[in-house]
Amino acid sequence: MNPILRCVIKTRDQLGETPLWCPRTEKVWWIDIEKPKLHSFDERTGKYAVYPFDCTFLGSLALHRDGGFVVALDNTLHRFDPVIGALHKIVEVEPADAGTRLNDGRCDSRGRLWIGTMDAAIEKPLGSFYRVDPDGNVQKFFDDIIVTNSVATSPDGRTLYMSDTRRFKLWAFDLDLDRGVITNRRVFVDYEGQRGRPDGACVDREGYVWNAVFTGHRVVRYAPNGKLDRVIELPVTNPTCVCLGGTDLRTLYITTATKMIDPPVLAHEDWAGALLAIDVDVAGLPESLFGFPIDADR
Repeated sequence: MNPILRCVIKTRDQLGETPLWCPRTEKVWWIDIEKPKLHSFDERTGKYAVYPFDCTFLGSLALHRDGGFVVALDNTLHRFDPVIGALHKIVEVEPADAGTRLNDGRCDSRGRLWIGTMDAAIEKPLGSFYRVDPDGNVQKFFDDIIVTNSVATSPDGRTLYMSDTRRFKLWAFDLDLDRGVITNRRVFVDYEGQRGRPDGACVDREGYVWNAVFTGHRVVRYAPNGKLDRVIELPVTNPTCVCLGGTDLRTLYITTATKMIDPPVLAHEDWAGALLAIDVDVAGLPESLFGFPIDADR
């Protein structure tokens, strides 16, 4: 029997993004970038919560090793504790007047956050790609990015994926975990000429890459060699990001957006901006946490 796509909750997000499964709370968390808020939902109890932020863009989200989350408010990373509402600055990655904002990011197994910036107007290659260490050190690797997306790592932590959505390219890099550097950039998937462009991604335990296809009405799964393995068509124009969650990590959560859809079309997309889900056979990987592991040699 084919798994059934379901709508978890209709939040009508303008730009829903970055779903994360948090094992500490056993909830799925995600953000609305352009109406800055953090959502959480417990599928067992139906409990929903929302946390608004005073910023222009809430660009990214990661789990913090010491509890709570790392949130990207405009160009600055903060630690956020949703229990008490506390917000503590970690580091400003780029100046506030740079015309950019932080976007997609993900932690590696050593507790470092790999994250990119993008042109806030989504037009020019003003963005860069960074490694942010738990002590606040920021290392820039390259620039000339319009929109950073698809940041994810392989099960062994030796491959890092990222894309430039506006250039229709999803790349793979060699990741040296000991040195914290990426090299050997190569095209993993070229979306040029396809319907839609690469947005958020995650990797499952077999090393296959799930990717949301913005403006493409679908999410797709690629083998580690870049060969297309599976397509899930969706009743929405703009899927934005994916994660594997649930207590068995076999629920594929999909965030979506209402932006960039003509009003007559949007009127017929009841699930646009909602959090969607479908059960899959291959489990995901536990989300890596921001912060030095207890046994790490700093």
